[in-house]
Amino acid sequence: MKRALVWFRNDLRLSDNPALAAAVRHAEEVLPLFVLDPRQTGACSFGLERLGPWRRVFLREGLADLDARLRGMGSGLRVVVGHPDRVLPELAHTWEASAVYAQGLNAWEERQQEEAVARHLPLDLHPSHTLLHPDDLPFPIHKLPRVFTAFRHKVEARWQVRETLTAPEALATPDDWAPGPLQLTELLPGEAPTDPRQVMSFRGGRAAGLERLRHYFQGHDAPLRYKETRNALLGADLSSKFSPWLAQGSLSAREVYEALKGFEERLGANEGTYWLVFELLWRDFFQFTFAKHGPALFLRKGLTDALPSSDQDQGRFQTWCEGRTGEPFIDANMRELAATGWMSNRGRQNAASFLIHDLGLDWRMGACWFERLLIDHDPCSNWGNWAYIAGVGNDPRGGRRFDPQDQAARYDPDGTYVRHWSSGEDR
Repeated sequence: MKRALVWFRNDLRLSDNPALAAAVRHAEEVLPLFVLDPRQTGACSFGLERLGPWRRVFLREGLADLDARLRGMGSGLRVVVGHPDRVLPELAHTWEASAVYAQGLNAWEERQQEEAVARHLPLDLHPSHTLLHPDDLPFPIHKLPRVFTAFRHKVEARWQVRETLTAPEALATPDDWAPGPLQLTELLPGEAPTDPRQVMSFRGGRAAGLERLRHYFQGHDAPLRYKETRNALLGADLSSKFSPWLAQGSLSAREVYEALKGFEERLGANEGTYWLVFELLWRDFFQFTFAKHGPALFLRKGLTDALPSSDQDQGRFQTWCEGRTGEPFIDANMRELAATGWMSNRGRQNAASFLIHDLGLDWRMGACWFERLLIDHDPCSNWGNWAYIAGVGNDPRGGRRFDPQDQAARYDPDGTYVRHWSSGEDR
């Protein structure tokens, strides 16, 4: 094959990138491409912007990092706005590319993109967004267990994590494919505000992701204490915080796993290090759940047969978004999200529970708000967790309500977190 398109998606890296590796093996020249689909950057069904300020800047940084790495190998990234099923055939025709190599994804919109492109061009998909390759699961996707514990027991009984792939040493790309460094500010305009109270600074791209990986696994023994500290609300190293780079794909789950195994060889394994793998498996479980159920988990009733009892009152929703519910623990978490694009996992569970079970609102409104703001937004993890809390997903108990006062007493007993994220009026 003379020439092939490499369609980067949530895999903004050169290492451990099976789609890129396959393209290099089979084509003399590769054309690296990222497509900014306006359907995924515009408004959701509730009128909320889907790609908010922090996600927009984080993506811009990730694309710039990828472009710089490609240029260091004699190539370069082209970024185009449009529907992939229109953009890719047009470019393939113009540049005489015979096929498209891309990462295969599990969320519904992404699968629709793949199907639409495949109607026009040979599309070679390579799953790379999970720790476990779907071909290595001990069951076909349609027999995926409904409950995470059953999934974990089955995969741990037949454990296989594939080795990571090294980056190509060089790439052959026509000089006029990407003639100059990317100019992304017009495609992804704006800046995200900074707040001195944020738990840590997040920057998109491979360099920042690798630095976080190095810091967490080589700088101290935090992984050994992960299970004990992972629910903490303040502190940069009390949880791994790999999720933004995993969602973007500037780090792969297998790279995190390899770094963890290296840490265990040096300092030993314990319950804390196992819990890091446990969390990677939860992430996989949501990915495979969406592969199994298609669009169902984006619907109000989810995997159930009855619609939840809820409404879409805008007034109550705005108080939640703005951290003005009157429940200090919830409001502090929502203020952190609004100010930084980040919230701890414990905060997310509580904020979701409050919107669903205390305010009685449609859970999908909250999922859309998180999609807009979270720098680590991943559709399967975000919507899967929301459906889980709402009782329309994988939880057989029919939903989970967290008592915010009990949770505050347990995770913020002296009120440090609430005071840290209090508004001026609260101080």
